[in-house]
Amino acid sequence: MGSPITERVSATPAAVALIKKLSAQFGPIIFLQSGGCCEGSGPLCMPANEFNPSPSDVILGEIEGAIYYMGDSHFSFAENTHTILDAVTGSSGSFSLDCGTGMAFITRGRLYNDEEISQLPPVVRVGYR
Repeated sequence: MGSPITERVSATPAAVALIKKLSAQFGPIIFLQSGGCCEGSGPLCMPANEFNPSPSDVILGEIEGAIYYMGDSHFSFAENTHTILDAVTGSSGSFSLDCGTGMAFITRGRLYNDEEISQLPPVVRVGYR
């Protein structure tokens, strides 16, 4: 993790490679995991200039320059879970930029242990930066 403070989001090498590919093609990108069912529970990747965050969206962190946002309702459920962005062979079947690349972004998670919870950085909500 590289720092004494526990990160809220990380990425696998496959996800990093896909982020670099998409950033080279589309310019700055972001991720939004809004919650809900179906598409909303997975990460949506889009050009940064096409995203207008809600004041209640939470910023989980940044991966290779791409800010990772999570909807507040989903974050309230997942706040004690480390989010791991991955890219797997397949199709997201959504409007996400990864659609059509032969790869799909997915998330995995693991619960923080007590020590990690004590090291979590404060939550940053978009409307309160």
